[in-house]
Amino acid sequence: MFWAVQGMAAEFSTGILVSTAIRESGHKISMLVQNNNANFSKKATGRITFTCEDGHRIDDALKKTIETGEGQTLWMKSVGVNQDGVVVSTFNFEWTIRLKA
Repeated sequence: MFWAVQGMAAEFSTGILVSTAIRESGHKISMLVQNNNANFSKKATGRITFTCEDGHRIDDALKKTIETGEGQTLWMKSVGVNQDGVVVSTFNFEWTIRLKA
């Protein structure tokens, strides 16, 4: 599987968490990936599942953005595993959030 396809799936697994938290906050907040990096540890074949367990980081960043009006950044990791449970890639995304004017 090409790295770009893995990257899109990995970004989605982090971005959906950010997007959902923003929607649930009731505030108009923008989100954007500022940086990312990746490590490919095994050839990705078959069905690859990406999981992000960093959702807890979003609430704190959203709270600070809403309270101070200043943008925040947070890093979130997504890990891709194959059908045998072997890690094939790890992606890190730096998300930026800020209040919309």
